[in-house]
Amino acid sequence: MGAEAENNQQAPTPATNPSPNPITESQFAAWKRRKDADADAIKEAAARKREEDIAAGVVQMNGRELFEREPWVFDDTNY
Repeated sequence: MGAEAENNQQAPTPATNPSPNPITESQFAAWKRRKDADADAIKEAAARKREEDIAAGVVQMNGRELFEREPWVFDDTNY
């Protein structure tokens, strides 16, 4: 009974083509450059918008931005 059960089970066959749409290394590199360029453009646009909003007084500055724009606020020599 045990031998028959082992004979009925077949080992799974490995897939000969795991990806239905294989791409070349150069295609991947081009896609990666395009994706990185898009991400950089989005980050730059967000940073530019934040700078405009800070200049307009629409959003609060964090400590680093405040120090970069108005370092005199952190000057303790008067006390």
